[in-house]
Amino acid sequence: MKYNFCTLFDSYYLTRGMALYDSLLQHCESFHLYIYSFDEESYIKLKSLNLQHATIVPLVEFETKELLNVKESRTIAEYCWTCTASTIWHTFKHYKVDHCTYLDADMLFFSNPEPIFNEIGERAIAFTEHDFSSNLKASEIYGKYCVQFMYFKNTTIGLHALDWWRLQCIEWCFAKLEIERYADQKYLEFFEEKFGDVCIIKNIGCGVAPWNISNYKEVVGSENNFKLRITHKNGLNGELIFYHFQGLKIIEKENVILSEASVAPIKKVFLELIYKPYIHKVVFNKYQLLGERVNPKPIVFHRPLKVALSLFIKQQLKQFIWVRYLFYKIKRNRYSRPKNIE
Repeated sequence: MKYNFCTLFDSYYLTRGMALYDSLLQHCESFHLYIYSFDEESYIKLKSLNLQHATIVPLVEFETKELLNVKESRTIAEYCWTCTASTIWHTFKHYKVDHCTYLDADMLFFSNPEPIFNEIGERAIAFTEHDFSSNLKASEIYGKYCVQFMYFKNTTIGLHALDWWRLQCIEWCFAKLEIERYADQKYLEFFEEKFGDVCIIKNIGCGVAPWNISNYKEVVGSENNFKLRITHKNGLNGELIFYHFQGLKIIEKENVILSEASVAPIKKVFLELIYKPYIHKVVFNKYQLLGERVNPKPIVFHRPLKVALSLFIKQQLKQFIWVRYLFYKIKRNRYSRPKNIE
């Protein structure tokens, strides 16, 4: 089966988007990735790469009057969230595919996604839970489900649900917590009741991320050293299918690469087997785009004390609703910052 995916990013995420494409190329036998390029620089560079299994879609082709009308009222990240459902919608309408899965650009596949699609089966809609670890459970108020792997079929139910989500995001999509809304993700909590035919993906290797990594006891490499098996604290284990590198920071120095993997603590074994290969790939992509030779450097993971303290304080304060509102009002500016390699 040929799998249709779409993603969106600008030049700040270009090296990560390339890593996503390469991981699909390595692990997915038949696929096509529709890349929605959110600035001219990324569009030009992506077109120059002549990616065989990708279609590069420029903003001028994608942006509708509806999107342009709200663009100036939203930060860079908020506008990207606003556009997520619209990228799937555009893929259906312009490329006539029978299904499409949106992927966040900062994800990497470690094995074939076929088991996920086998689980979805004939369902029209599918997505993942955040599955927050116990120390981050309070974060579930911002959304039980995660917009990272969003599957829709080009059917009556699939299109109806997708169009509802698309229009909701155009009307309101902000980094601000409300009772029934936060960004693009709390809308997903209405899907099962409103549309039915929803698969909440349960595969143990799907949707592993910093916010739930402490739910896993270990990760080990397989015999060929390319695939990883992970074990959940509930005893279940299986192949790691994809990992979401949310919050990863990479700072390249003269003789070393400094990385803050996440504000949440992550075990050394996960850093070694999951994060290091990804960081090396992202750095390699940077030099490939520059047309320069890669100079291998050691990776040093660091988590400043102020970051750890900040996380602890935020978790405690989020117990109080008025503080949550204040926190997200202040935090809004963070989403305009570039996230490329420094």
